[in-house]
Amino acid sequence: MGSANCDTGAFHYASRRELAVGKNGMVATSHPLAAQVGLDILKRGGNAIDAAIATAATLTVVEPGSNGIGGDSFSILWKDGELHGLNSSGPSPEGLDPDPYLTKEKDFPTFGINAVTVPGVPAGWAALSEEHGKLPLKEVLEPAAKIAEEGYVITHTVSQAFQRTFKRFTKEKDNHPELETWFKVFAPEGKAKHALDIIKLPGHARGLRLIGETGADAFYKGEIAEAIDSFSKEYGGSLRLVDLKSFKPEWVDPISVDYKSYKVWEMPPNGQGIVTLMALNTLKHLELAGKDDAETLHKQIEAIKLAFADGNLTVSDPGRMTVSSEELLSKSYAKERADLISHDAIDAVPGISDLSGTVYLAAADADGNMISYIQSNYMGFGSGAVIPEYGISLNNRAVGFTKEKGHVNSLAPGKRPFNTIIPGFLTKEGQPVGPFGVMGGHMQPQGHLQVIQSMIDFGLNPQDALDKPRWQWVKGRKVLVEPEIPFSVLTDLKRRGHDIEVTLEKGQFGRGQIILRNKNGVLIGGTEPRTDGTVAVW
Repeated sequence: MGSANCDTGAFHYASRRELAVGKNGMVATSHPLAAQVGLDILKRGGNAIDAAIATAATLTVVEPGSNGIGGDSFSILWKDGELHGLNSSGPSPEGLDPDPYLTKEKDFPTFGINAVTVPGVPAGWAALSEEHGKLPLKEVLEPAAKIAEEGYVITHTVSQAFQRTFKRFTKEKDNHPELETWFKVFAPEGKAKHALDIIKLPGHARGLRLIGETGADAFYKGEIAEAIDSFSKEYGGSLRLVDLKSFKPEWVDPISVDYKSYKVWEMPPNGQGIVTLMALNTLKHLELAGKDDAETLHKQIEAIKLAFADGNLTVSDPGRMTVSSEELLSKSYAKERADLISHDAIDAVPGISDLSGTVYLAAADADGNMISYIQSNYMGFGSGAVIPEYGISLNNRAVGFTKEKGHVNSLAPGKRPFNTIIPGFLTKEGQPVGPFGVMGGHMQPQGHLQVIQSMIDFGLNPQDALDKPRWQWVKGRKVLVEPEIPFSVLTDLKRRGHDIEVTLEKGQFGRGQIILRNKNGVLIGGTEPRTDGTVAVW
């Protein structure tokens, strides 16, 4: 038989996945190599937190168009009978001058070094490892470093990010010469990578090993930090060594709402998880029809629109917010918002709009530890600024600031912007049920809402909840829907005033993972059918 010759992105028949089940450990994420690495760490004696770090590090290698070492992360973990939250998102540089952008004298750059905030990912790995891991960070990061060094095969889904970014940065590099560093690392032959190509990232391997050997000190105080400082100075950025040295991730208490005998947990601001909780709070006051009924979808869409209107107005760096999470999640306010929902679609202030790139993972071990983890460079490969010697793709998270004077999320130095990435977690009667998440820009709260209601309100299992066709509210009355939603439902929604657009772009609807634990300790996992989703089971 000759060499395989097929279209890796063409599928002519519907497929289905069965639930993944196990008892000793489970890792669910969007790439099979990353899931396998996490499972290997469990088998070496690591716990769920070690597995999550190893998986996350591997995702920076095998899905560089969705996340990177130079991004941010958030985690919710259940360990030793308690729920913990870690916010490892970074602030803007202290030397940033916001005035030219707030006065509209200059357009804020989407790409390039001036769109970068202080990266939080390496510090997040180190903090998770030190506080809750079992194995040395060096050992946990080595599998990812080895894959980067030896190379891996690019999947169809990953290749799309390479090709999209190659076109985008080719147009942008005249305005941002630092983007040439992206081409040096990710397109050294002068063309975009395609599915089934093999890529090696030796600089990435070097960066991971330095982070592991030094507990991330090399990134924030040492060799890598100095390289980032020099890079920023060379290309006119404001990020400096002092910004890196002063960064510390923050342990926080997750926030929650009670929903139908469960507690749904999200991270507090500056993340947008509170949008999901506000929408759920609103929907508690409304009667829902069947899981595929137009009335149900209508009420979900209206609730998320109202929640985004509030989130977009109020969410920022928590120390600078003027409205508290408690106020936004109060029962009385939820009832006020529910009373605004009627038969017809209403207009609402839009949430944020972006072309995001993020990875989400969930992990669990035999000792009852579970973690919901998410990391991102924001828009795909991020800023396009790469430190080639260390494989550091820097984020463009500063785009998440509002360029409006006086706004709570207004661009300012030393401040964390509104952040789109959110991990979720479920508990019941004080015990863990499990981690869940759906990545994808402002689709994330909407994806959380849809999978949670699918499981809690309509009794779907995790895989069924992830397989269910999704919708995404965009702005105004515009709603994107997957073509599997019945025509009769779409017709009903249109009659209610929704501007419905059917799209085949599966990336618009996020990528999710779910792991639940039942009463006898059995782990039940579901993974995303819209990407290279994998549940690795022990």
